[in-house]
Amino acid sequence: MAALCEAFTLCGLVAGPGQGVLGLEPAPGADQVLLTDRGRTATLYKVSDQKALGCWSVKQGQMITCPVVCNFETGEFVAVQDDKVLRIWKDEDVNLDKAFKATLSADVYRIHSLPHVEPLVLFRGGAVRTLDALLAAPQQGIENIISDEVIRWSEAFVDAQQPVLIFTTEKDRDYFVYVQKFNPNTLHKYKIEQEESFCPLSFTACLKNNLVTLLCLYSNGCVYKVLMSLQQNVPEREQVLSKSLLLKLVVSGSVLKGTSFTILDKDHVAVLGCLDSPPNVAKEWLTIWNTKFQTLQTSKELPEGTTGQLWCYGEKFFLTHGKVLAVVVYKCETSSLAAAVGKLKDIQTTDRRTMSSFVNWNMLQEEELASLQPQQSVPAKTETRRTLRSRRSAATKVQLGTLTAEQLLLDIKDSSENVIEEELRHFLTNAQMADFQAMIGHIITNLLNRCKTEPTFYPQNCLVQLIQTQGLSYSLCPDLMAVALEKTDVHLLQLCLQQFPDIPESVTCACLKAFLSISDDSLEGTNVNLDSVICYIDIADNDKVEKQTGTVQNGFNSEMLEDDISDIQLTQKPHMIDSNDSCPVGPQKAALLNAILRSAYSETFLLPHLKDLSAQQVMLFLQYLRYLYEKCSEKVSMDLPGVLCPTINQIMDWMCLLLDAHFTVVVMLPEAKGLLSNLHKFVRAQVRFYSELNKIEGSLQELQRIKHQKDIDLYSIEVLELV
Repeated sequence: MAALCEAFTLCGLVAGPGQGVLGLEPAPGADQVLLTDRGRTATLYKVSDQKALGCWSVKQGQMITCPVVCNFETGEFVAVQDDKVLRIWKDEDVNLDKAFKATLSADVYRIHSLPHVEPLVLFRGGAVRTLDALLAAPQQGIENIISDEVIRWSEAFVDAQQPVLIFTTEKDRDYFVYVQKFNPNTLHKYKIEQEESFCPLSFTACLKNNLVTLLCLYSNGCVYKVLMSLQQNVPEREQVLSKSLLLKLVVSGSVLKGTSFTILDKDHVAVLGCLDSPPNVAKEWLTIWNTKFQTLQTSKELPEGTTGQLWCYGEKFFLTHGKVLAVVVYKCETSSLAAAVGKLKDIQTTDRRTMSSFVNWNMLQEEELASLQPQQSVPAKTETRRTLRSRRSAATKVQLGTLTAEQLLLDIKDSSENVIEEELRHFLTNAQMADFQAMIGHIITNLLNRCKTEPTFYPQNCLVQLIQTQGLSYSLCPDLMAVALEKTDVHLLQLCLQQFPDIPESVTCACLKAFLSISDDSLEGTNVNLDSVICYIDIADNDKVEKQTGTVQNGFNSEMLEDDISDIQLTQKPHMIDSNDSCPVGPQKAALLNAILRSAYSETFLLPHLKDLSAQQVMLFLQYLRYLYEKCSEKVSMDLPGVLCPTINQIMDWMCLLLDAHFTVVVMLPEAKGLLSNLHKFVRAQVRFYSELNKIEGSLQELQRIKHQKDIDLYSIEVLELV
């Protein structure tokens, strides 16, 4: 079963004619990609951080004419400027004008780079050279192989540790396939069987066991398969390849007109295309299809539109969506008939007298579910469904051993919370089905639907059990956190914040606003995980207490803030802790705020929602962030003790975001004056402390450079002079 998971934005794109993405290639790091725009710039991105690691541009008036690639053998980047000029540079290089340059004798179509093999350069005339061969003689003659044909697509593979390059060409509506092998150097040419009224729009291929599988996406919404063997000899004449229909892209009677596609595994392909809706309004979709069973597995609408480009690296799709480059995570499980048709096989029932039961997740109607119940050994045929349901409910404890997903979903409609909780606990204990995550999603969706229709129904324990299976995400049950916010269920919200990686920024801010609004008295006695705060918050007392003399590990001293002295005191004298030294919130609220601080977000989407916080909430959150920052600074490691604690970087990022969103308000608040002054003095003290550390580091480095005499008597006096 295939699924589209969370989606996020990698970067913005420049809009306008002649702009856009030229190509996206894998980079040396497992989580890195190399983006080339239709202009002068190539940028290296770290995908998980949505951060640019490097950016390089050619001069004004020059252009990068094919996607920049990484030479995995040397770690260098290779680009083609103005069709014929090779540019090669390293990650640390800043100015491309000083990078290596070599002018070739023919126009380059594409450079292909794969791990463990030398990059291959494909020229527009169909000739192929290795990068090393070109660098040895840049002006060597390049033959024209394809004459009047135009290259439409190319891809490189590795077979038996040898590179293989495949590219397709077009001439007068005829399409050809070229297979270039090395060692020995051979070129195979094939002609694809012609389709009368339609033409191929996109190609993709895979290579396994010397067999090339070429897939062709045609304008009629069909995917055709063409097979080629690498073991056959070069034919004396052009060989015509017959194609077979692999897949019809039809959704509810409408044809999906694909623009690009890619192979995910042996049974799944992803297709990006337009679906004509009834009012003749074209909608673009990203879809995953099962080629083995000819079914659509999952889809995602792209309302902002795309450029028809699709890339796939490391279980992530990359595509343009409006004015951004979007990333969509996907998962593909082993293909089976039950998963392909969206049905779940009942593997819990072992009684041979009961028939196998299946449930269609798209048609969970009460009558269908009742008809799918395993046959009982005694019931009469004339009994009504109501009688059967009552009998089943009365004998729940007896029949727990044969509880199925269908029975559980049926019980959720009308059973009590205690019965549902008991059945769910038993069901989760014995669940062994392959589509466990999808099944969990359907169970929680049915629970939430009943919560919406019945205000008094709220099975908190059941929802907690389902979250603790770690098989859920926000995208799988988007109503869960909305219901929890409505019920002010802080325990459930804390679990979601800790486990869901794809919570929207608007929901994160809604949780933050709810946590800040709840009084500490109301939170006392609530079920909140305190593991993140119990090691650094004095839960017993938050008032003034006497503090004994102690060593300050990181040079922070409250007296230093008041006196603003330059000498760093490493011991504290006995004094009374003021209100700034105690946590401004209770331990339960602190644990909830820590879950907010550790959640994933994008600054661009978070800032607008932060502005919805009131001035009082902003002040309270800033005070807590200041408290956490000072606690971190008391440790040499700059880490808070305990588990699930926010890092110093997360604390500082949130503090900066909060000040960016409310700077004008905070500056004008009289009660904020003391907090801002305290932050200013504290940061200044830290800067001075690290300045002293830098001086000590310089002295230590100087001591290491001094050469000691080898022959030193047992009693000697040495004078070390530090310059």
